[in-house]
Amino acid sequence: MSGAEYAECRKHRKEAGPATARRRQSPAETPSAAGAACQIGADTFSSNTGISETEPQIGSHHAPAVPPRDRFGHNVHLIPGVPMNTYSLIDYTLERYTTREVAMALGVDARTVRRWQTRETEPPPYVDDAIRQRLLPLASNASSEPAAFTFIDLFAGIGGMRLAFEGQGGRCVFTSEWDPYARKTYAANFNDGPDHVFAGDITAVHEKDVPDHDVLLAGFPCQPFSIAGVSKKNALGRPHGFADKTQGTLFFDVARIIAEKRPKAFLLENVKNLASHDKGRTLSTILDVLRNELGYTVTTKVINGKHFVPQHRERIIIVGFREDAGFSWEGLDLPEIETAPKLASILHPQDGSEPESWTFLEGAKRKVSANYTLSDKLWAYLQNYAAKHREKGNGFGFGLVTAKDTARTLSARYYKDGSEILVSQGTKKNPRRLTPRECARLMGFDDTFRIPVSDTRAYKQFGNSVVVPVIASVAKLMAPLLEEAATKKPAKTRKVA
Repeated sequence: MSGAEYAECRKHRKEAGPATARRRQSPAETPSAAGAACQIGADTFSSNTGISETEPQIGSHHAPAVPPRDRFGHNVHLIPGVPMNTYSLIDYTLERYTTREVAMALGVDARTVRRWQTRETEPPPYVDDAIRQRLLPLASNASSEPAAFTFIDLFAGIGGMRLAFEGQGGRCVFTSEWDPYARKTYAANFNDGPDHVFAGDITAVHEKDVPDHDVLLAGFPCQPFSIAGVSKKNALGRPHGFADKTQGTLFFDVARIIAEKRPKAFLLENVKNLASHDKGRTLSTILDVLRNELGYTVTTKVINGKHFVPQHRERIIIVGFREDAGFSWEGLDLPEIETAPKLASILHPQDGSEPESWTFLEGAKRKVSANYTLSDKLWAYLQNYAAKHREKGNGFGFGLVTAKDTARTLSARYYKDGSEILVSQGTKKNPRRLTPRECARLMGFDDTFRIPVSDTRAYKQFGNSVVVPVIASVAKLMAPLLEEAATKKPAKTRKVA
């Protein structure tokens, strides 16, 4: 996430307030009902879904699950193990989301949802599965089995890094993400127990309130550091520390949590350009703080996502251990790029084999909806724009690809025109954008990952995400060393003026 995109999240978070405040409340959403849970089909719903009307505070509990009601307002009693019918699912969902949000997730208009709610019309068969897949919380991720290690997920986005470290036996004990739409996607895919804390703005969280953990994960925005505070103390001959160097940036929040909690290890992820950002001063400051101020053994590596997915996406990975655990990039298992998957592996086959509930597909063959095909006006504009820049010797323009190709980097601006990755549909038809599901696959998310937001939000979220298998490959390298690090006593941080 860039600094501009981070600022945009703040804007949307403020805008989201009135909308979420309109959600209906019920008597069940009270402390006396805390811990209530009900079983619906194969899914068990716990009180801690991560979706609430107000920003959760550290140590608070989310509102408990609300029993569904019929159109007269009476509770629909649930029998464990007995699936709910579609009408009851609709009622249950409308206790958690606005009519507009449900309509958006199901690909219909709000009036249609209201008619289903009042039983004026019967919902089509796909609605049952669509609600379960996109809107209802998953069974709890909490396990009674001891985890191999614990971790926290800062600037979590939609949980790509979490998936990677859970794959190595880790358990997430704290999450921070302040974009309300990313929080919604995260909560739809991770339903944690009461011991997990889902915070919003990390700058408002005191470092002492963050749970103890073994590994810190963070994909923080790239921001320049001011040297004013450092220069002043240098002139006065006074010592200075990471607070002086990084204050006002989001890396400062990463550093203060590391300083307080002293995790065994951390993994930080950022764009490749972090290395050259602000003429190299940004990365230099980060490494100086991590190594010299916080005392960690730190190493970095730029990894291209196209080892795993059909996308050129270079990111810098910063790994640090509290003690020198012998971490080395030499053991990193990266598949050969020459044999890496091509776009055919993520594109819809359009042969009728994919779910009927996916609203971006249509017809018996489950063809990609015509809504994703560029209009004549937009396609003409992109071609003219590219031609103009070719004449000037610039490389700007659209990226037209086929199933045999590797795509450019998917960015958070993909929702605007899709120009960086346009899928060819032959010479007689305009190209199309990727669907949100194809974007998910392009980032290494499997088809069980839920997408409960609009296409615009989904494009932004996947464009800001990590490539899951890239992080998983690093997590696999780190996990065996965490046990060794556990036997060593954590060193205290150096006090700074």
